[in-house]
Amino acid sequence: MNRTDRLYALVEELRACAPRRVSARELALRYEVSVRTIERDIGALQQAGVPIFADVGRRGGYTLDKSRTLPPLNFTPAEAVAIAITLARAGGSPFSRSARTALHKIVAAMSAGDGASARELAERIRFLTPPDAGEPASVPAVLEEAMSARRVVRLGYVDASGRETERDVEPVAFTAMSLRWYFLGWCRLRGEARVFRIDRVRRATLLDEPAPERPFDEIETCPSDYVVRSLEFV
Repeated sequence: MNRTDRLYALVEELRACAPRRVSARELALRYEVSVRTIERDIGALQQAGVPIFADVGRRGGYTLDKSRTLPPLNFTPAEAVAIAITLARAGGSPFSRSARTALHKIVAAMSAGDGASARELAERIRFLTPPDAGEPASVPAVLEEAMSARRVVRLGYVDASGRETERDVEPVAFTAMSLRWYFLGWCRLRGEARVFRIDRVRRATLLDEPAPERPFDEIETCPSDYVVRSLEFV
């Protein structure tokens, strides 16, 4: 069993046993690997957002919080690959990191057979990019947190002329246009609404101060000839 298959199998094993705890030694014997390998695998799953909890001691072990996981899903392999394609296009977006963990959770919740078929189909999908395209812009995870928690964020921002300034910004919304992502907020340095191109954010620090709620329509700064649509979440 390769490591990818073992990771998916570990999730299913812990889900089936929950709430009983399973020791690393038990898992190591089942999958014929070392205890250290199981510990590394569990650590990788935890970093990917899988809600695995560990207790130390003679009666300790690993358990999965069933209330925060999905039961086996009835996605077809093609549907799972379609989701993967959409999430792969999230590179450079404010939620690119969350897209990766979401995909892992979706595939881990599928049946073993459908998950294997989806991975095999995904191997036959290729993206072509120009040689000078470079990597997608890195988006500070703190921007995502600032928006979700509605907290003021301090930005080190480089404008179109190459000049860098430091600004405290009250987050309002993320917008996307022409394959670029923007951070829309109330800039306290300028005393007005501003749109910040995310790939020009050099530093971002989340402040302790809650951000006032500002409706998007009141400070909209999008071009007048564009139609603004909300993300459909159904």
